[in-house]
Amino acid sequence: MALPMTASAQIKVGVTVSATGPAASLGIPERNTVALLPKEIGGESIQYIVLDDATDTTQAVKNIRKFTADDGVDVVLGTSVTPASLAMSDVAAETGTPMVSVAANAKLVEPVDGVRKWVFKTPQNDGLMARALADAMVKQNIKTLGFIGFSDAYGDGWLQEMTKAADAKGIKVVSDERWARPDTSVTGQVLKLLASKPDGILIAGSGTPVALPQRELVSRGYKGQIYQTHGAANNDVLRVCGKDCEGMILPAGPLLVADQLPDSNPVKKSALVYQAAYDAKYGAGTMNTFGGHMWDAGQLINSAIPVALKTGAKPGTPEFRSALRDALEQVKDLAASQGIFNMSPTDHAGLDERGRVIVKVVDGKWTFQPEL
Repeated sequence: MALPMTASAQIKVGVTVSATGPAASLGIPERNTVALLPKEIGGESIQYIVLDDATDTTQAVKNIRKFTADDGVDVVLGTSVTPASLAMSDVAAETGTPMVSVAANAKLVEPVDGVRKWVFKTPQNDGLMARALADAMVKQNIKTLGFIGFSDAYGDGWLQEMTKAADAKGIKVVSDERWARPDTSVTGQVLKLLASKPDGILIAGSGTPVALPQRELVSRGYKGQIYQTHGAANNDVLRVCGKDCEGMILPAGPLLVADQLPDSNPVKKSALVYQAAYDAKYGAGTMNTFGGHMWDAGQLINSAIPVALKTGAKPGTPEFRSALRDALEQVKDLAASQGIFNMSPTDHAGLDERGRVIVKVVDGKWTFQPEL
């Protein structure tokens, strides 16, 4: 269902998220966050048209085609997961519409050529987070690593980046298992993982489905260290996983533990702005890091739209969409909820090491781990 927020908007923003389906724990806070985004930018009113793609690639493509063909949007935000965002990229390029994805895989924006010239994203690249994990693993004396990831582009990307980061630190990936987002059992995969006797195991998935292998590993008595990706940085994961999540370690954006960060952290102040806004609207303690990725997408267009308007191009035209793409590429030193964005013609993700921290689940809560 479309949710127009302004009746006579000058600039139209199409938003598609996975508010239902396996990635709903990502898409719901992303959808909720749209209500917090600016209603006016650069003197022009903004209309957000929000659709649910149900974690379905085909529906996500239908949504972006509706945005571009029927609604005449100037920019598209979304979607929540990598496979659907990759498919949407083709439409963004075909129609000359800038797109800011809230999915994580680096393949969305690397290298910046072809269709990727029109695509930006706000979550941290897998490689940035994989290197943080590898550093933590060295400190925990991990020599061998088991891997179980989604059987799609998210899992593929993480296996590639984690293997690269692990190799650089002398850590050997000794097993590779996969599961699909809707699966209800991973017993076979976990038994194979355990047979390889790794010091640690990385679960590479996102949202509440990551609880499935986590619980299975714990129930099978695995005593090594379990790691997750930033796709698991979600309070719904803790709710679904319960005590079986205790002790798991993952890299995350600073937003997840913003109130635990030292005041010297360059992202703390901007992260707390989003946390306060979300909690004020939806209730104390309800803020979700995936909503933060949508907030950051909103901050990017908030920064870029005034620059695009200065070219004289009018919203609703191909010239404005092109100018907006160019302006997004020029965003510098933008402090948002998950890091400091510096975009360029060769970097459409724009985050560096300031956009990551290591956290551990301690007593059922996310806990900042400065020593890892």
